[in-house]
Amino acid sequence: MTEIIHLPGIGNSGKRHWHSLWEDADSAIRRFTPTSWDEPDLSDWVAALEEAVCAAQTPPILVAHSLACLLVAHWHQVSDLPIGGAMLVAVPDPESPAFPSQAVSFADTPQRKFRFPSLIVASTDDPYGSLPYVQTQAEQWGSNLKVIGAAGHINGQSELGGWPEGLTLLRDFVSRV
Repeated sequence: MTEIIHLPGIGNSGKRHWHSLWEDADSAIRRFTPTSWDEPDLSDWVAALEEAVCAAQTPPILVAHSLACLLVAHWHQVSDLPIGGAMLVAVPDPESPAFPSQAVSFADTPQRKFRFPSLIVASTDDPYGSLPYVQTQAEQWGSNLKVIGAAGHINGQSELGGWPEGLTLLRDFVSRV
């Protein structure tokens, strides 16, 4: 069985977010737990991710949303723990005017190619990350890119419900890694 660790972005994932709905449907999915969701500290989030990956019985699949996508890029620079891969949804641009000021420690995003398979899922109208920015990140990180059309920030406000298309993307990704 593939272990899955959810990595929500700033503010955590609310009840209407697909992260939460997937967890409600599958109790085996775990969520990493940094000290603060609202005042994110990069070193704390890296440590929380390291702890979550260490606790996995097998190399897990990381499913990151928003700020946590940048976390994965930072974490892979300092950790050699094995993971099966990472699905990165709604990668934010730290240069965007919409980028939260309390997340500035995440801003200097590493550009090095990931040492594990990765898939970026992007929307054409994400207010936090333009499609050209996301395409550049996919190239630099060596990630496959799936553009799903106009879906905003691919979060609870996007009204995707349980986001069955995303679950299908995750299952297809897992089957390939």
